[in-house]
Parts: sequence; structure tokens; C-alpha cells
Amino acid sequence: MVSLNNITVAFGSYTLLDAISFHISDGEKIGLVGKNGAGKSTIMKLIMGLEKPDSGRVEMPREQTLGYLPQIMEHHRGKAVLDEVRDACPDAGPGEAEKVLRGLGFLPEEMSRLCETFSQGWNMRIELAKILLAKPSLLLLDEPTNHLDIESIEWLEDYLKTYRGAILVVSHDRKFLDGVTSRTIEIILGKLYDYKVSYSQFVQLRAERLAQQKAAYDNQQKMIAKTEDFIRTFRYKPTKSNQVQSRIKALEKLDRIEVDETDNATLHIKFPPASRTGDIVFKSEDLTVGYPGKLVFRGADIEIRRGEKVAFVGRNGEGKTTLMRVIAGELDPISGTSKLGLHVDLGYFAQNQEEVLDPKDTVWSAVERVCPGEMHASLRDLLAQFLFRGDDIDKRVAVLSGGERARLGIARLMLQKHNVLALDEPTNHMDIRSKDILKQALQAFDGTLIVVSHDRDFLDGLVDKLYEFRGGSVKEHLGGVQDFLRKLHIETLRELERKNTPEPAHAASSTPHESASKPAPVDYAAMREQSKAEKKKRQRIDFLEKQIAKDEKRMKEIESVLSAPGEGDDIMELTREYLELKRDCDAWTAEWVELND
Repeated sequence: MVSLNNITVAFGSYTLLDAISFHISDGEKIGLVGKNGAGKSTIMKLIMGLEKPDSGRVEMPREQTLGYLPQIMEHHRGKAVLDEVRDACPDAGPGEAEKVLRGLGFLPEEMSRLCETFSQGWNMRIELAKILLAKPSLLLLDEPTNHLDIESIEWLEDYLKTYRGAILVVSHDRKFLDGVTSRTIEIILGKLYDYKVSYSQFVQLRAERLAQQKAAYDNQQKMIAKTEDFIRTFRYKPTKSNQVQSRIKALEKLDRIEVDETDNATLHIKFPPASRTGDIVFKSEDLTVGYPGKLVFRGADIEIRRGEKVAFVGRNGEGKTTLMRVIAGELDPISGTSKLGLHVDLGYFAQNQEEVLDPKDTVWSAVERVCPGEMHASLRDLLAQFLFRGDDIDKRVAVLSGGERARLGIARLMLQKHNVLALDEPTNHMDIRSKDILKQALQAFDGTLIVVSHDRDFLDGLVDKLYEFRGGSVKEHLGGVQDFLRKLHIETLRELERKNTPEPAHAASSTPHESASKPAPVDYAAMREQSKAEKKKRQRIDFLEKQIAKDEKRMKEIESVLSAPGEGDDIMELTREYLELKRDCDAWTAEWVELND
């Protein structure tokens, strides 16, 4: 179908792709993975003929049809969304076009809006819809999930599973790759490694292969060292000359094992210890927000407490970023109350890092500007932890990749020792390894986290509460992202059942296999009750802490008087008050210990 034969791409003395070869067969679904800058997008451009290799050839039959979704593209103007998609794919039925657009998140009333009234992310969905409806024999998708919300990603995943053509997809979404692909090609340091398995299996097989390779290499090196030692010892002894010559020839003929090179450059992120905030970090009541001429959501009651890790999820355009801007103080609400808690030091990572960072800055000047004086001496080491080394620190922000800008934004946050982090799509454009390291650092962060993300794998195990933005309202969901997705799937099915004609009675029964495959029910009423109990418990702990502090302060005052009493001091009364305070304080403390245990 498509063959890449001995492809080499070099920039001066730097070789990006070093004589790589692979073949894409009909119907194959392949994940193309590697670190930012490894050459994944270049491979897609080579297949499309947008770039030429320095050597080697790309071959494909003339009848081959290609559909290409790049990371950055030109968007069309002047047409309504549905018209733009229909005109691009006249062979697709009108109903099919609407179905795909709905799957990608467009509401029926949005399909008559002009394309230019949508954001870049939504225009990417329009282009994706056109490509899917064209049904090319090979789909080339470069980071298709970057601008999709969780529901749209799941729809696209299901769509691609049954797609009849071949697919080559670049993605940093582990769950998406596992759901769609059955072959994984890794690009690392210019070399290509091909595994006929999905991404998770590839990670395991790669680790096993490297371990076996290293063990074989170590054993061979021991044998070589022992042989060379024998040759050195007996080289000039006539009685051993035959054995020496035999060993020399054996070493010359030896097929030496090499350990595949790996790019071991990784992030090293550890957020500074967080200072203590008040118990409530952020609280809104009956909150309504929006922009001139556009109401985004209304009547939102939100409470985020100290130490919680919370995700904002939902369709793009429903208000997740808007609420982040309210929390960060960049946008005032239309009505309702919204305030940060006591002693909150907020660190805000905006989704649009290209607008936040000055393109004229260098990497060095971008971080130096926010660096406290006492940390200036270690600034170069910090940048090295974020993979900005050597001449990298002199790069202009304007030439940085999306992943590099994300790393730079996180580095700036770490310099300021915040106790609350508000991160809006921090993993967009980050490679899988970098995302894993950031996730581990956020799990270990002892402050409060608020994160907007559509990456299911990133959120899984990181957050314990979600706020869903849908249809102009905000709804709280207790539990992790898997609980949310299970409930969302159930609610979606119920909605479909309400719209469709009821099945005959005999069709209602299910086989044991079908019953076993249904998601386990989640007792959300019990979860809400547990949340209320936890809230009541936290309020009691706060009360006890205040009482203990108040009593201890008064006891110290009495101790000071008793240590040097004046003429007017009533020693007996002060002693009685002290003993009562101590008794109360001991009781408060015992209850505090029990509640915290």
C-alpha cells in the first residue's frame, strides 16, 4: 500500500531520520510514537509529498487516496459548518455528515454557523469531519485528540475502530492509541523500531527486549574481557601460541552485540512544598459568567477544598477555560459570588501559552523574569531538568514547539512556589513520557490542584472530583475519571433509549456474557452522603483547631502572670481558669486526634 524505503532526512550535521524503512498494508492501524521532535510529523509529510527525503523513496500505488490532518492547518471561511463539510464530500449523504459532526461535538443549532465564528480547535474538528467522510484508503492523523473533549475522543476512537481503511496516527494519548491501533512504530534517535502490538503491549515488550539485549551484551563483554586477558597473559609463551592465535581469530569473527540507543533525556519535576491555605481554596455560589453577547454558564455552585485534586471536563466552549480565568482573576463574573480562600497563592498555566509567553523572549529570559533572587544561581540547573540544555536556553520562544512551550510554562510555575495550581490543558503537545512524569509530580504535590484536561489516562488516578460543564450548567461528580465515564455512558444510553422505539419484551433479556460486560453500578447517593459526612468532619476539625489555639493562647497568658504575679492578681481564680482551660484543651485535642485518625 505505502512503503518507505531507506528514508534519510538530515539538517546540516543533524540526522533526524537515518535510513528508516517500513510498509503500511491495507487496513492496518498503526500508532507512530516518539518524543517531541523525533520526526513523527516529518514522516507524515513525506508520505503526503509535502517534504522530500535527502535519500530513499516513498512508494505507493496511483489509486491510493490519502486523508491528512496536520497539527496546524489553514481553515476555510465564508460557509456554514454543514455546508463546508457537505461541499467537501459530495458523495457522503447529508445524514452521514450531520452524524459525524454530532459525534465530534457540534450541536444541531451550531451547524448553520459560519466556520470563522468558531475557534481554531473547533475548525480542526470541521477539517477532521471532512477527512473522515471522504473515506480515504489511508488516514494520516497528527495529534487528532489535541482539541477534542473526552466525549468526542471516545466517539472518534469508536469510529476509527471500525474504519475500513488504513490508519497512521500520531498521538500522546495512551488510551486512544490502545483503543485504535494494533501496531506501534517508535522513532528514537533517528532509528525505527516496529512492534506488531498496541501501545501498552509495546511498552512492555520494549522493556523486555532492552533488558534481554543488555544482559546478552554484559555476558559477551565479560567473555571478551576474559579472552583478551588470556591473550595478554600468554601472547609471548610458545607453548600457548596456538591457543592465543585461536582466540584472536575468534574475537575477530565475533558478531558483537550492540545495545540499541535510547533517548534517556527525561523531565525531572518535583514541585516545591506548598504552604498551608485555608480549608476552602475556592468557592462560588450561583455563579454566572460569560462575555459580551454570550452567556457561558449560569447558577454554578462550586467548592474546592485544601488538598483536593479536581478536574474540569466537558465539551469545548462550555466554560472550563472561562472559569479558570475567573479563578485566576482575569475575568469578572456577571453575577453570583466567586472568591479564593485565605492564604491562596495561585499558579495559573493558561492553555494559550503562545499568547502568555513573549515570542521575542529567549528561554532564559522567560524564566529569569519570574525567578526569585535566591534561586537565580540554580536557574540553569532547573532549565536542564526541563530539557533546555546548552544552546537551547538561547532559543527564542517564537521557534519553540508546542511541547517545549508547555515545559517552559511549567518551569515558570515551579519557580514561584505556589500552593494552588490551576492548569488549563497542560499536556497538550507533550509526549507520553513527559506527561507521565508531570502526572507523577502532580500526584506528589501537597497543595491543591485544579486541572482542565481531556486526557483520560492523565486524569486517571490523579483527580478525585470532577466538575462537568454541559449545556450552560456545571455539575459536580464525586470520584475519579473512570467513575465519571461509566456514569456518562449510562446516561448517554438512557438518553438514546428515550429517543428510540422501545424494544419488544422478549428482547429485553440479556445473555450472561452481556450482563457481565455491563459497567459496575456506582452508588452516587452513597458517595454524596459520604461527601457530606466528610465536609461535616472537616468543619468540626477546623472548629477544634481554632478552640485549641484560643485556649492555648489564654493558658500562656495565665502562665506568664502566675510566673510573676502582681498585687492585684487573683492567684486562686487564675489557677482555676487555667485548670479548666487545660481540661477543655485536652478534650478538644483528643477529639481532634480521633477525627484525623
